Amino acid sequence: MKTRTYQLSLAAAVAVCVLLAAALAVVLVHRNHAASQVASQDPVVARGPEMASQPMPSMGAAPSNAEPALTPVQLSPQRLQEIGVTTATVELKNVNDNLSVPGNVDIDEEKLSYVQTRFPGWIQSVFANATYQYVRKGQRLFTVYSPDLVSSEQEYLLARQNQKAFAPDAQGMAAQEGGWLLKAAEERLRQFGVPAQEIANLEQSGKVQRNLAIDSPASGYIIERNALPNAYVQPETKLYTIADLSTVWVYANVFQSEVGRLKPGDPAQVTVDAYPGRHFNGRIDQILPQVDPATRTVRVRLVFQNPSVVLKPGMYVNVAIAVPLGRQLVIPASAVLQGGTRAIAFVNHGNGNLEPRTIETGPQLDDSVVVLKGLKAGEQVVSSANFLVDSEAQLQTAMGAFAPAPPPQQGASAAPAQQVHINFSTEPSPPRKGANTVRVKLTASDGKAIAGAQVTATFFMPAMPEMGMAASRAAATPADKGNGLYEGPLQLESGGTWKVTVTVQRGGQTIATKQFSLNATGGM
Repeated sequence: MKTRTYQLSLAAAVAVCVLLAAALAVVLVHRNHAASQVASQDPVVARGPEMASQPMPSMGAAPSNAEPALTPVQLSPQRLQEIGVTTATVELKNVNDNLSVPGNVDIDEEKLSYVQTRFPGWIQSVFANATYQYVRKGQRLFTVYSPDLVSSEQEYLLARQNQKAFAPDAQGMAAQEGGWLLKAAEERLRQFGVPAQEIANLEQSGKVQRNLAIDSPASGYIIERNALPNAYVQPETKLYTIADLSTVWVYANVFQSEVGRLKPGDPAQVTVDAYPGRHFNGRIDQILPQVDPATRTVRVRLVFQNPSVVLKPGMYVNVAIAVPLGRQLVIPASAVLQGGTRAIAFVNHGNGNLEPRTIETGPQLDDSVVVLKGLKAGEQVVSSANFLVDSEAQLQTAMGAFAPAPPPQQGASAAPAQQVHINFSTEPSPPRKGANTVRVKLTASDGKAIAGAQVTATFFMPAMPEMGMAASRAAATPADKGNGLYEGPLQLESGGTWKVTVTVQRGGQTIATKQFSLNATGGM
């Protein structure tokens, strides 16, 4: 019984192993079949021997400096009107660049006046007793009592009395000494800052003036006051600071990259939000020799007349500095089309013939742009619809219209284009990336071979920006081999779909053209 059970178990295990092996074989067969299908569809796996030695470049890799070639565009008058093309003239004229920067109003330090005494003393009465009070030149500010000043006045009066006493003996030494003493006493009063009018009053009255009145040296606003009643002052004490605000300074913050274009004397204009529509004219006084390391700006000091004190110290203003640029070529800003890393302008040669030209631009002036290179004065440029014109140019290029054939001219030696048959072939077939041979067979409608013609085969591949590839072009000029056969070399930069244009000329006249698409092998 045990033997029977063992035999049945062994048979069951063998059957299971057979089933598992069969299932594994089915899986392997399907897997190999799928791999073969993928390999036949993968261009890397399925490429032939001629492609095995050629590495496959990355599809996204393109020359970093590759730019699509600029090709002229021909538009009919109707098409120009449809897309709204307008033109403008390249002008040579004197222009100014307006530099707009922020600024702040400050006091003109050259218009500051300071009030101090040249002797110690005590202030008695104060008449100008408020900061920002306006005072006029000669207006009384305060009075001061000084023992030193009183002693000098007494010496002056005593010297004067002595001069009168020794006056009869005019030839004696005493009279001369009295005159010297009087002059010395008077000079000391002047050194103390006593006005000439006070000295004259002292001479007339013959009495010492205990309180000396101090007047304002200039007209302006008191911006600092330290004169207080009964205060003791020394000669170094600054009692008043008076600012004449009829002229103010404006400090403009100019970026260091722009400051090289400025110079003292350049005109400037200021606008303030508090006075809409008003403009204040001034000039650059000095460019300060220091750059703010935090903002990378340079403080430029400007001078403005301020008779009505409209511009107040501390006020925020907008500064516009006119930078003279001399005579420059100028075009409308709308005439410049930014194409990648270059600026392009379309030059109008008339009759719808537009030439794209790379230009170098300078600063923008309101609605105009300075042109440094690429254009000449008097040329006509497209000033609107530039993007549409550029699109038309790319469309014509992609459709193979880069070499439009002129219409055939009727003549005795000219064969009608429709009577010529073009048979095109390549070796190898299809063509591949690299060296190829182009063959063109020309026959007339009656089957006779056409000899003595000039044949050109142009290959063109439009740009593919999404793959980082610029437009490509190749050309072949097959030579006449006899019996209507033309043959010549062709070098293709890559595989892919090429648009081919075959042009046949004889006697300088185009007798036939043919356009078609052709796939080349070898990878991009």
